[in-house]
Amino acid sequence: MTKQEHTVNKRPDRVPTHPGSIIYEDVLPALKISVIKAAKELHISRQALHKIMAEKASITPEMALKLAKFCGNTPSFWLRMQQQWDLWHTEKKLREELKDIPSHGELFLP
Repeated sequence: MTKQEHTVNKRPDRVPTHPGSIIYEDVLPALKISVIKAAKELHISRQALHKIMAEKASITPEMALKLAKFCGNTPSFWLRMQQQWDLWHTEKKLREELKDIPSHGELFLP
């Protein structure tokens, strides 16, 4: 039996989850702590945490390090989630413009 490799060339039509939603819907309820307490423990303002949870602010590398320490996971988890969200929205925004850019194959893939 041979192993088949599958590549995904197209992003799904479903919007990726913003990391702020994970904080709001999963992290804070699981820890049973308030936004005020979480913000204090993360060394950020309550307003900054609210902006992230409302999907109005992005996860920066600094914030990813803080969240990783706070949640016991990795900074790359938070950054990848933010990157997927950003790419999905940017691709939708640039869809027509990208159609006009020629593709020159896979010149720089390892």
